[in-house]
Amino acid sequence: MGRITVRRPVLRLSTAGVRGTRPDTLAVEEPLEIRVAGRPLTITMRTPGDDFDLVAGFLAAEGIIAGAADLVAMRYCADTTEQNTLDVVLAEGVDLPGHLMTRAFTTTSACGVCGKSSIEALRADRPYDVAADPLRLTPATLAALPDRLRAAQRVFERTGGLHAAGLFDESGELLVLREDVGRHNAVDKVVGWALGKGLLPLTGRVLMVSGRASFELTQKAMQAGIPLLAAVSAPSSLAAELAEDAGMTLVGFLRGETMNVYTGAHRIITPS
Repeated sequence: MGRITVRRPVLRLSTAGVRGTRPDTLAVEEPLEIRVAGRPLTITMRTPGDDFDLVAGFLAAEGIIAGAADLVAMRYCADTTEQNTLDVVLAEGVDLPGHLMTRAFTTTSACGVCGKSSIEALRADRPYDVAADPLRLTPATLAALPDRLRAAQRVFERTGGLHAAGLFDESGELLVLREDVGRHNAVDKVVGWALGKGLLPLTGRVLMVSGRASFELTQKAMQAGIPLLAAVSAPSSLAAELAEDAGMTLVGFLRGETMNVYTGAHRIITPS
């Protein structure tokens, strides 16, 4: 695994005229090329670490694989000097969708659905019935999640520069946490971890993210069968629309003792 942090000298200034040089810790951002049977598929910018989970989650989000059985092998390519190229072997009968076969594409640390040909294709691609999920939990359980997520962010503690995604059960217990410079990468790593353990769909689980709830994160949660997505910041209008269409619960501005429930309020247990 490559380095996830680096040290770099910085000039520290203040408006009072104080200045000085000191080392600072930065989160590493490096490209990862994903190949399928030796053929380049995409390049994504990510923080090294949990690359196999990242690739598995990405392939699941793109609708290429449905479970661990669809992945025969993943390995770093021997023709590169760094561990920044990963080749995937798919099971027999598992093919790339047509729109991915025609071109390779690039995703950045801010882009999570660049490989999809249209938003309507995303909406139509729903492998699990999230609306039927029986998850119920209290506002108090939700309110405890941001602190638990923050306490588990080891790399953020040193850099202040990584997003986090955490998977929780209905009691608020943290099952897994992943960090990355890209919000969508952190979610892909969580989903890839679950896929590798045969846990999809993630019925009765909560996905908590450290930033905003964008359309692509809502889509990735939907693809994994997660009934509730919570974020410390705001959702986008399209995220709320997709969550409502899919029957997901979307919670934003989850801070302190308050939160906004944008869709799926029936899953939140409140006094009558």
